[in-house]
Amino acid sequence: MTAIHAEGLRKSYGEKQVLDGIDLRIPEASVFALLGPNGAGKTTTVQILSTLISADGGEARVAGHDLTRQADDVRRSIGVTGQFAAVDGLLTAEENLLLMADLHHLGRAEGRRRAADLLARFDLAAEAKKTAATFSGGMRRKLDLAMTLVGDPRIIFLDEPTTGLDPRSRRMLWELIRGLVEDRGITIFLTTQYLEEADQLADRIAVLNGGRIVAEGTAEELKRRIPGSHIRLRFATEGQLVAAAAVFAVAQSDPENLALNVPGDGSPATVRAVLDLLESAGVEAESLTVHTPDLDDVFLALTETPEPAAA
Repeated sequence: MTAIHAEGLRKSYGEKQVLDGIDLRIPEASVFALLGPNGAGKTTTVQILSTLISADGGEARVAGHDLTRQADDVRRSIGVTGQFAAVDGLLTAEENLLLMADLHHLGRAEGRRRAADLLARFDLAAEAKKTAATFSGGMRRKLDLAMTLVGDPRIIFLDEPTTGLDPRSRRMLWELIRGLVEDRGITIFLTTQYLEEADQLADRIAVLNGGRIVAEGTAEELKRRIPGSHIRLRFATEGQLVAAAAVFAVAQSDPENLALNVPGDGSPATVRAVLDLLESAGVEAESLTVHTPDLDDVFLALTETPEPAAA
């Protein structure tokens, strides 16, 4: 089943076209990451799909509901967590959750049941009676995500959810996000500036640049699109390096580190062929490592610095 299906979404601010006809098809119970430089239109996409603003053109269905004609049904099916935690620092963790229950028109008993369940699930039960102002950034983010779940959404939009968090808190939030998908079948639409985050979490990734989706696929599929994969061979002596360099005419030699970079995709067949050639030449490598492009390389290759614009 498809959680989000969009075709030809367009949005302009004055003369600046932020979205220039983007298409999306996101399966249920998956994590989809939208990457792009600042001003590329990531937040604008989230705002359109969550009914906060309207598109200038195109159409979309979210959780099976038409974005324009069934906006109220869309809102009942989604949750949105923005770039900054939207908790009330003057309220306790429990009070923040009960406030969300009231906003969702839940009965008093049901609201308290959901609050207790979410406090336990997010490991916040011991802090239930503490004001959110006393929480660390990671705890505030956990509470913020818990508040989003009070309405039992099928789809959650996370707009740069780990901005400003330390590495430990970021990884803690990643575990919570994966748990929502695996345990509850929730669909996550994620925008992030942390490429490692997309690599770790996303089932599929789209790269937005110049108002268009310029690439889409799994992390591994996107990495394979970028040249630069190579097999790095290290040798014990300079003589072995010179002998190996004579075998591979297109290899790049690194005499300082007694290493040789041989272009290749790093597949078992390629590695085996490289080792067979070395053996036939009577040369033995001290070590072998495979290097492939990462998402940083993908991002830099597929994006350009946009003009300042609404994001």
